Amino acid sequence: MFSLLRPALSLLAVFVALLGVAYPYAITGIAQAVLPGEANGSLIERNGTVVGSSLIGQPFGEDKYFWPRPSATMGADPEDATKSVPAPYNAGASSGSNLGPTSQALFDRLEGDIEHYKQGSQPVPTELATASGSGLDPHISPKAALYQAARVAAARGLPETAVRALIDRQTEGGFLGLVGEPRVNVLMLNLALDAMNPAALPSGNDRSR
Repeated sequence: MFSLLRPALSLLAVFVALLGVAYPYAITGIAQAVLPGEANGSLIERNGTVVGSSLIGQPFGEDKYFWPRPSATMGADPEDATKSVPAPYNAGASSGSNLGPTSQALFDRLEGDIEHYKQGSQPVPTELATASGSGLDPHISPKAALYQAARVAAARGLPETAVRALIDRQTEGGFLGLVGEPRVNVLMLNLALDAMNPAALPSGNDRSR
């Protein structure tokens, strides 16, 4: 019996050492050497403090900031752990709403988001009323950013042309100009705004929606 188990156990030990120890450590070492920022979560720091990640969206609600698209992620109810409550941009629970087209809850949320983003008679860009599949999308389209330019400029006392020019500078193209659509990272755009007009920062830098 032992003569049959020995080769199986030996192979198990070899593969655990190779695939469970050597390979992960090798890949981690290569990633840290070649792409340390990406390997550590693409974190963004300002004045020595981590303010977010370029890969994960976060809520902004002040008029002085550009707003991201809605997030349908959920989190545990602080008053009852057996229940879930809306928790926008919860990076620990990436998901869409999974609500169907006949859902009243979905209809009510869309109606509320449209009202929240609405500016005058201009139609709200579709993406600003719909959550992404992950609920964590950090980007919006240049069109969605430009739609908000007048509000942000007025709140910060800046010329709208300056805000629009900043959006152009913060717009990222597709990979090699071929794959993907032009997009704007909301956090990076708002940080650029803060650098442009620091005196307009709200008390406590409240970014909650």
